[in-house]
Amino acid sequence: MSTDSMLRPAPATPAPDAPRAPRRLGRAPARPTPAAAFHTVSAVTAVLFGLVAIGAMIHEPVLIPPLAASAALVHNAPTLPLAQPRSVILGHLLGAGAGYGVLALTHSSPWAAALAGAITLAATMLARTPHSAACATAVIVVLQTPAPGRFVPLLFGATVLLVLTGFAASRVRRAAPKYPAYWW
Repeated sequence: MSTDSMLRPAPATPAPDAPRAPRRLGRAPARPTPAAAFHTVSAVTAVLFGLVAIGAMIHEPVLIPPLAASAALVHNAPTLPLAQPRSVILGHLLGAGAGYGVLALTHSSPWAAALAGAITLAATMLARTPHSAACATAVIVVLQTPAPGRFVPLLFGATVLLVLTGFAASRVRRAAPKYPAYWW
């Protein structure tokens, strides 16, 4: 027995009738290496700046908050089902469709936006395209009522760009998990 173990007090054993401590519900993920964190943050920054640059060139906002969330998923959790191309692209398109569908039946309001978000969740679950950021796309469509002829093609292009940058970035760093885990 080493001397330092003798200096530490013995762990207390609970009495047999004492209430048990709650079970741990899991552990936080490991902290990424500095190289992995730099790679992820750099890739997300580059794709978000790219969306801003495209928007500036065409005088149309292309970067919307749900796309920033999607970029974080694609580059930071590339193996999750939520980050796969099918979920990113179809999820946002389903979200836009749900938003425009709700707008066709009602007017723009926070209540309608909440309904569109819920419908998007249901649609993505049924289509096996889980992507939580798509619910926010539906909310934006209802609250900001963008013209579908401009918004939907830009949304589609932006999601394809997110997927392609995820693919490219995962091949740059050898230790990075390969993206996507599956295409469709």
